[in-house]
Amino acid sequence: FAAAGLRTVSIRGDQTTPARQDAIDAFNNDPGVGIAVCSLTAAGVGLNLQAASNVVLAELSWTAAEQTQAIDRVHRIGQGEPVTAWRIIAAHTIDTKIAELIDSKQGLAARALDGEAADAASTDSVQLAALMHLLRRSLGGS
Repeated sequence: FAAAGLRTVSIRGDQTTPARQDAIDAFNNDPGVGIAVCSLTAAGVGLNLQAASNVVLAELSWTAAEQTQAIDRVHRIGQGEPVTAWRIIAAHTIDTKIAELIDSKQGLAARALDGEAADAASTDSVQLAALMHLLRRSLGGS
């Protein structure tokens, strides 16, 4: 980013409270700071980044709620623009399976909350299917 002339801040779990607040304030108030790089867990709570309109999740959590919380740091009072969230997922990696697992779990939760009937064809455990896939791949199968 620096080579492209972009000023950034970072928000991480190992920062002191004043350093974290300085980074948040710089991102929200300094028009010269265009990017905030945050760890998923550090960005998930107690953070207002309404100056942003794009969120890129470069790491995945095992839960959709943790990702949603990180995205919601941008969906705050004072946000005047539409927010777009992106997940960076490399093909043929463990992240692909994790993303599928998260999406499936999120769909299951939505069906449970909406009262929709579960798909009778998908009786297999998502976790079991994901683990079996990983086991097969690690043993050289497909």
